[in-house]
Amino acid sequence: MRRTVVWLVALPLVLAGSQVGHALAYRWVYPDAGIRLGALVRTGHGYLSLLPLAFGVAAAILLLALVAGVADAARGRRLRPLPAWAFALLPVLAFAVQEHLERWLVSGVAPWHAAVAPTFLPGLALQLPFGALAYLAARLLLRAAERLGRALGSAAPRPRPVPLPLAAPAPAPGSVRPALIPCGLAKRGPPVPLGV
Repeated sequence: MRRTVVWLVALPLVLAGSQVGHALAYRWVYPDAGIRLGALVRTGHGYLSLLPLAFGVAAAILLLALVAGVADAARGRRLRPLPAWAFALLPVLAFAVQEHLERWLVSGVAPWHAAVAPTFLPGLALQLPFGALAYLAARLLLRAAERLGRALGSAAPRPRPVPLPLAAPAPAPGSVRPALIPCGLAKRGPPVPLGV
C-alpha cells in the first residue's frame, strides 16, 4: 500500500483520539458541568460545536483511504508498516498546540501560561493511551483492508499474456535495400591525408 494511504488512515484516528483525550481532561479536572462550560468558554473552546462535522470529514477520509488500501492490496501491493512514533508523538504535539492556539485566538496574546493550566498535564497524560488505541485501530483497519483486497484480487480473473515474437520478420524477396555506401569505398579508420 502506498505511504499516503497509511497516513490517511493514521491521521484521522490520531486526531480523533487526541480530541477524546482533550475532552476527558476537561471532564476530569472540572467534574461539574457548569464550571466546565465556563472554563471551556473562557479558554476558547467555542468551536467544539463544529467537532461532529470535523469527525464526519475525518471518517470520510478514513473510509476513502481504506478503499484505496483494498484496491492496492488487490493489485498485489504490500502493507506499509505503520509509523508507531506518529501515534506517540502527534497526539501530544496536537494537544499542546491546540491548547495554546485556543487561548491565543480568544485573547490575541501569546498564551505561554497555557502549559500551567490545570487541564494541560492531565490532557498530555491522556494523549498516550488514546494514541496507543488509535495505533491498534489503524493496524486492524489496514490489515482488514489488505486481507479484503487480497481476497478480491485472487478472485478476479487475470488476463493471459499474449506471446510476442522475439525475432524480427524476414524481409520479403525483392525488397532488399541497396547499400548506402558502395562496396569497397567504406573503410574504417581516420581519413587519408590529401598530400600523400
